[in-house]
Amino acid sequence: MLLKEYRICMPLTVEEYRIGQLYMISKHSHEQSDRGEGVEVVQNEPFEDPEHGQGQFTEKRVYLNSKLPSWARAVVPKIFYVTEKAWNYYPYTITEYTCSFLPKFSIHIETKYEDNKGINDNIFDNELKDQEREVCFVDIAYDEIPERYYKDSEDLRYFKSEKTSRGILQEGWRDTQDPIMCSYKLVTVKFEVWGLQTRVEQFVHKVIRDVLLLGHRQAFAWVDEWIDMTMDEVREFERDIQEATNQKIGIFPPSISINKTPLSSCALTGPASAPSTPMCTDAPESLSVPKDRPRKKSAPETLTLPEPVSSSVPQGSDLSTLPISNHLQSSTPSSASSFAEVDEQ
Repeated sequence: MLLKEYRICMPLTVEEYRIGQLYMISKHSHEQSDRGEGVEVVQNEPFEDPEHGQGQFTEKRVYLNSKLPSWARAVVPKIFYVTEKAWNYYPYTITEYTCSFLPKFSIHIETKYEDNKGINDNIFDNELKDQEREVCFVDIAYDEIPERYYKDSEDLRYFKSEKTSRGILQEGWRDTQDPIMCSYKLVTVKFEVWGLQTRVEQFVHKVIRDVLLLGHRQAFAWVDEWIDMTMDEVREFERDIQEATNQKIGIFPPSISINKTPLSSCALTGPASAPSTPMCTDAPESLSVPKDRPRKKSAPETLTLPEPVSSSVPQGSDLSTLPISNHLQSSTPSSASSFAEVDEQ
């Protein structure tokens, strides 16, 4: 398990960001979806918690097949998806990601919002508060973003809102900006597979940081689109976009390829309403690290794993406050890949 705390400041109030967050997540998910792949909203309804009170529960499935890196396409089934479950008790939210193919992989994100510039060192009061963790500040204006996601209209070093007159964000803007709020995110990544755990957990955190940076940049860059919305209006926008997104990716998930090769004894049969997905407690042999290969202590820019043996493994096809798992990309030996998002070379 690898634990990090991210702090992302915004030139907004906490109440304003409540609208902007919902707008950004819906629009971003729709942009990233395509026929047969993307974000399917399974459930989105009010939810009441005894401790946190009234909130909203959302469950999504993120279909990713063709966006998997090349080494993963050889060992995962075509019905591969990531499940995102979110409990929104604003200004406190919980988000969890699990993978249909990797039962020992999970991401847990606990988020709190405050009207300050990220100076609260004791905001999380839970069983993880005393564990060692790295605090990472994310600057939405001056941190480097992957080149393929860069847009002139979303460059906050030059953007100024017409409706709020906020921006341009100058160097050191967090010390002078008013209003200002901060998203505090306590992120736990687990990948309990021997030989791969440290490298994968560190790599996924790198991906999460990039996704948080992109999503928060867009939330402010789109501020003139949502700043006049009420909560009822943004919920209506959310429902309309969800319906359009589900139609965009198709009513049914990607087609399933039936292979004559029998499943291993560790495969589990899913419910009758869904195709069965091979699930094992141990990593596939093709993902095992050779015993004589030294183990690296830090996350590389690319996650390089042994190529699977073609004769024994059938070829398959192709994770924001923002759907983290939306950002898988195909990779080649000359390009970088990640579990949820990659930096193109």
